Amino acid sequence: MAEKVLKAGVKREDGFLYYIDKDGDISRAKMARGGKKGGKPQKVLKCGVKKDKGYLYYLDKKGDVSRAKMVNA
Repeated sequence: MAEKVLKAGVKREDGFLYYIDKDGDISRAKMARGGKKGGKPQKVLKCGVKKDKGYLYYLDKKGDVSRAKMVNA
């Protein structure tokens, strides 16, 4: 089950991949499509989330930062 870490309310644009980068900020990169290369990452919001080991951090459907416990296989 996921838990919300930070309410950010980021509005997503089509054609971009949104993720939580190594600094704990929300970044996005243009997705590669049909032989075209993707773009360089750009910061969307500086939030500085401290990441704990054993969790996957992601941007949920509402544009907020959430985390889920990783299952080690």
